[in-house]
Amino acid sequence: MAFREVNVNEVKEVLRVWLGVPGSRTPGLRAIAAHCGVDRKTARRYIEAAQAAGLQRTDGVDALDDGLIGTVIEAVRPARPNGHGPAWDRLLGFEDQITAWVAGDGPHPPLTITKIETLLARQGCVVPYRTLHRFATERCGFGRRDTTVRVVDGDPGSECQIDFGYLGYLTDPETGRRRKVHALIFTAVYSRHMFVWLTYSQTLAAVIAGCAAAWTFFGGVFRVLIPDNLKPVVTEADAVNPRLSQGWLDYAQHTGFVTDPARIRSPKDKPRVERVVQYVRGNYWAGEDFADLAEAQQRAEAWCRDTAGMRTHGTTAARPLEVFDADEAPVLLPVPPVYDVPIFKQVKVHRDFHAEVAKALYSIPGQWIGSTLEVRADSALVKFYARGTLVKVHPRQPAGGRSTDPEDLPTEKVGYAMRDLDRLIGTCAGHGRAVGIYAERLLDDPLPWIRMRAVYRLLGLVRRYGPGPVDTACSTALDLDVVSVSKIASMLERATETTAPLLPAAGSAAPSRFTRDPAEFATDRTTPATGTGVATTGTGVATERTTPATAGTGVATERTGHLTVIVGGNTDTKETR
Repeated sequence: MAFREVNVNEVKEVLRVWLGVPGSRTPGLRAIAAHCGVDRKTARRYIEAAQAAGLQRTDGVDALDDGLIGTVIEAVRPARPNGHGPAWDRLLGFEDQITAWVAGDGPHPPLTITKIETLLARQGCVVPYRTLHRFATERCGFGRRDTTVRVVDGDPGSECQIDFGYLGYLTDPETGRRRKVHALIFTAVYSRHMFVWLTYSQTLAAVIAGCAAAWTFFGGVFRVLIPDNLKPVVTEADAVNPRLSQGWLDYAQHTGFVTDPARIRSPKDKPRVERVVQYVRGNYWAGEDFADLAEAQQRAEAWCRDTAGMRTHGTTAARPLEVFDADEAPVLLPVPPVYDVPIFKQVKVHRDFHAEVAKALYSIPGQWIGSTLEVRADSALVKFYARGTLVKVHPRQPAGGRSTDPEDLPTEKVGYAMRDLDRLIGTCAGHGRAVGIYAERLLDDPLPWIRMRAVYRLLGLVRRYGPGPVDTACSTALDLDVVSVSKIASMLERATETTAPLLPAAGSAAPSRFTRDPAEFATDRTTPATGTGVATTGTGVATERTTPATAGTGVATERTGHLTVIVGGNTDTKETR
């Protein structure tokens, strides 16, 4: 029997409860032991030791000082440097004699602990019985061996025992390296018919894949599965209430069977499959050469059906396959549909309103930032739970993908996070019509998201100067077709958003040195000269000019611009001015 040390606080609690509450009924030993979680004998020893040290029930709680507690512990629990008391040290000198008495000495049969206690007392070694029992059990080999009984096989189709067994190495053609091959063996308890599933790993996905292949091989599902304490199946082993993993529970609910795990280091809980591991390793795997795992699996199924299934079993004296087909196959549960193996994990919601599942990001409402949520992710959906309550559902994304719900983000940051240009323009339009138009002009670009920073600066000006001045400045800039947030900021800084701009002058009115009269550039049409020798222009004004070259020729000329036109002649001549 194990010994448990009682610490200082527990001793003080026993004495405090024993003193009781003034004006109330004093508790008894049974009540004190139940309240403090100790044995009644232990409570009595500490109370008696305290009374011997001078403690009375009329004293207050202040009397339980460190000196009193130390005196009580020293009187009841003396120091044990090696974990045992002086009685254990006295037994060490008789260890060989006790071992001989336990095993049986010559013609004498093995002795009981009671007889050994009597014989030791004759030699002057008087120790407590429980100390002697512990000593003989731990150091002298005392104790009976458990007997083995055969357990009834149960009803047909009821139980199936499964276990992993190591077979050997196989070259993986994909990687070119040799890998360990494990066999997940299923053995029907009633018929002893078996199935072998080969795998490189012992993960939950591998176990579920083996189960799905086994149900196809058997043509149905057994009602009870008795597995070993596999990590993917059992997260917390217990003889009565083991805790199964979420993934295995989900698969069991999908399939319809019940799981009854074996106890730790108790191979007798699943004896039907324990011996089969050696049979598979020696009869199927040994001496064989397989090209890859697929070929080995194909030959394993044929071996289970033709060799192991048709052998005469040593215990049942029948062929397992024949017994299975006759008695178990008709009563199995139906084969379930294909199971979508999900991912179960716990994730933390980060400050960016997202949680990561299988290298993909999913948005979560802001109230769960910093919380740890439970996740179930299959090939279609990703579900987030908080203490069993569904919080969020997203479509499954590939690695590197992201699924963001705008409703999960703060309203003022949705446009930025989602690059929603319409929402951003609408926000600006809410501060003024001209502000909205100006934002739309800023985003008028083949790559509009690179101009979003300018719009956010425009919103910053609204927060700084107010929507009215910014709307006026934007209206003035639009009239001048000036699209620049820096100009808007400059106008607001100088308070010139309401001032009419000074337009540049068209030009100087003073004539320059080489300025010509505009009349010189006129190109009016000319008409033939009349009989009076006066030429008339298209304007009805007659002009007459003569030059030395034409004087005396009786030919009228008209000078227009820098050309001289001779009217009335057969040939026009031009005179450069």
